[in-house]
Formats: sequence, C-alpha cells, structure tokens
Amino acid sequence: MVALSINGKTHDVTVDPSTPLLWVLRDTIGLTGTKYGCGIAQCGACTVHIDGVATRSCQVTLESTANAKITTIEGIADNGVLSKVQQAWLDLDVPQCGYCQSGMIMAATALLKATPKPTDQDIDAAMTNICRCGTYQQVRAAIHAAAKA
Repeated sequence: MVALSINGKTHDVTVDPSTPLLWVLRDTIGLTGTKYGCGIAQCGACTVHIDGVATRSCQVTLESTANAKITTIEGIADNGVLSKVQQAWLDLDVPQCGYCQSGMIMAATALLKATPKPTDQDIDAAMTNICRCGTYQQVRAAIHAAAKA
C-alpha cells in the first residue's frame, strides 16, 4: 500500500508500484480531470503538479510519488472559487474540444507560480503541451490575463 497526498487529502492505494500515476489518479482514485493523451509524456494532457512542478503523469510511477504532494486539475480551485488561470480560460473562451485543457491549465499555473509576469517567450518555452485544436493564441492571451488578475 502507498499513501498519496493528492489535492491536500491522503489516499491509500494498493496497486502495482510501477503503475503510472495517471492511471492511479483516474482508475483507482477517480480523479478523471487528468487526461490520457499519448502515453509518452509528449502531449501534456496528463500534466499534474508534483511538489509544485508541472509533470506529465503518464510516465511517473506510483512508487516515485509516495512522499510527494500531488495537485490535479480538481485541486486548483479554492473552495469552489476558480483559480485566476481557470477564470481567464473561461473569460477568454480558450477551450474548443477541451480535451487538452486540464493539462494546459496545470502547465500555465506552474508557469505563473515560477514567473508571475511571463513574456511571450517565457510562455512559448514553458507551454509545450499539444492542442490539436490550435488554441495556442488564446492560451497565451489567457496566461497574460491571469498574470494581470
């Protein structure tokens, strides 16, 4: 059994320690906001924060997260109040199909924590998530709006 700290709560899970964190979050704990995209840590749909760092959960094993603090898309709102990034996403109509957006929001949240007033170059360097719908300009605008909020 492994005790995980996810969104401020402890979850005791009994699964193979080599199971990717993504599947533990989705299938064992039921936090389905984190999405499966490519399975090889390239697309970013599975991005979560591990000890505050944006991390692609499809390639992180359960055993490597035993003492870490994990935050998923379900954990970034505060008592039902959307985060600045989530609100900017809504205000600027960023999502189209929406599939990649939880990973995008998690990556943007980590970027703004590390770089509160990012330049376009900072955003381009940090936002390596893939969006099939091509919402990159809206993502950039939402990050700038969240930084100003």
